Amino acid sequence: MALGTGYERQGCYLARALEVVGERWTLLILRDAFYGVTHFGDFLAHLDVSRAVLADRLDTLVGAGVLTRSPQGRSVEYTLTDAGRELWPVIHRLSRWGEEHLDGNHPPRVFSHVACGTDVDADGACPTCRVTPPVEDLVVRLAPGRNAAERHDPVAVALKQPHRMLTPLP
Repeated sequence: MALGTGYERQGCYLARALEVVGERWTLLILRDAFYGVTHFGDFLAHLDVSRAVLADRLDTLVGAGVLTRSPQGRSVEYTLTDAGRELWPVIHRLSRWGEEHLDGNHPPRVFSHVACGTDVDADGACPTCRVTPPVEDLVVRLAPGRNAAERHDPVAVALKQPHRMLTPLP
């Protein structure tokens, strides 16, 4: 018996969400959008994904209302919508789960609350302020440690320095 190609017959909202964010590369595209990546070429260089797959995933995310696509002169910018920003806790928690349960040979990214500088916990809460700051009130930085998989594309280079989330990368 062949496997189905979609979840539409599941009658479940988790299945419907997976239709949008469950394809390979999609969560990494969203992660990069939270970091401030807005241009197709930067997504392409940082993710090492094929042009066709990236274009397809971006089209799906735009069609689902997770990203917007807007012309900026001769290029196009992709930015998260409010619905897309609501995915931050999922992205953050899944990343932290990976840090806790999977071996890696590079330091994790650390997120700190802009208002007080305290690192947020695994659930995204600031233990000092006792709030869960919105993603735009977080700064991302690399934790100390050796990165065996160091990259040199423009996004990776920019993210070597602390960077406020959702702020477009240069």
